[in-house]
Amino acid sequence: MRIAVLTGGGDCPGLNAIIRAVTIKGVKDGHEIIGIRRGWMGMLEKDHVVLDRDAVSGIVHKGGTVLQSSRTNPVKVPDGFEIVKDTMESLGIDALIAIGGDDTLGAARRLFEMGLKVVGVPKTIDRDLSATDTTIGFDTSINIVMDAIDRLHTTAASHGRVLVLEVMGRHSGFIAVMAGMAGGADYILIPEKPFIIEDICESLKRRHASGRDFSIVVAAEGAKPEDWDDLVTLDSERDQFGNVRLGGIGDRLAKEIEKRTGFETRAVNLGHVQRGGSPTAYDRTIGLRLGAKALSLVEEGQFGKMVSIKGDALTAVDLQEAVGKRRYVDDELYGVAQSFFD
Repeated sequence: MRIAVLTGGGDCPGLNAIIRAVTIKGVKDGHEIIGIRRGWMGMLEKDHVVLDRDAVSGIVHKGGTVLQSSRTNPVKVPDGFEIVKDTMESLGIDALIAIGGDDTLGAARRLFEMGLKVVGVPKTIDRDLSATDTTIGFDTSINIVMDAIDRLHTTAASHGRVLVLEVMGRHSGFIAVMAGMAGGADYILIPEKPFIIEDICESLKRRHASGRDFSIVVAAEGAKPEDWDDLVTLDSERDQFGNVRLGGIGDRLAKEIEKRTGFETRAVNLGHVQRGGSPTAYDRTIGLRLGAKALSLVEEGQFGKMVSIKGDALTAVDLQEAVGKRRYVDDELYGVAQSFFD
């Protein structure tokens, strides 16, 4: 078979491990592997490259994706899906492995419904796909954030400041909760739990009055107080999947805290640092396993499926199930985090 692979949406560590596994296993099994460059944009423009052992040599430790990515949505392009279908036919592609999050896999599901042979692999550092326990890139991101919190502790203590660390998390606060707990953050704010600014400020006052004159607050980009109407955004523009660019909750919250408490407060936004750098051992190994499993699903003819991580095992779920419901931080996990708040 001639099998294509693409990465869509935001990049994250571990993608190259998936690409490497698909390529090496595919070539060993007698298939020809085609890399589609720049996600769905590459499918629209027939931008591709043949992948072999040499092409994927030495990439497992690299972050990002050697195939590059984009946030292109075939739905928003006139006759987009017909163009994608034509690309697969003209390039002789028998099956496609799409690596991505809710948006990328939503497009993959549409292609499958049109009769194309598609398999999905979950990718989102937010860990917000409901049909899988975790996703590629998440482990690396929380380790990066944890390291940042460790470093912020020293400067916060040295100056007696409140530091607000803004991290990724549009709808789900898994990065904030997991990294915040591991890093010993004093408060963790997530999209699932609207908060009251005054309550936080009063807690900070009590903490500082007890002699602990510095604090670390971790806030997911999608978090917001109960009395704010909208999320904090960088601008009003939306990408082709309808998502606005979030950002700024850290700055806005820092100003409110300083105004209400009188404590010197600074905001830090890790931004794309959370996506960059070498993947952890877990993301490398799970990436290799995901890629191998996706290739096996293609060989078995299990199309319209997404590889799912369940505990330490890999299984397959319908793409419909994979993109039908978002995963959120549950009350039990956040309750544990809250038990460490002052």
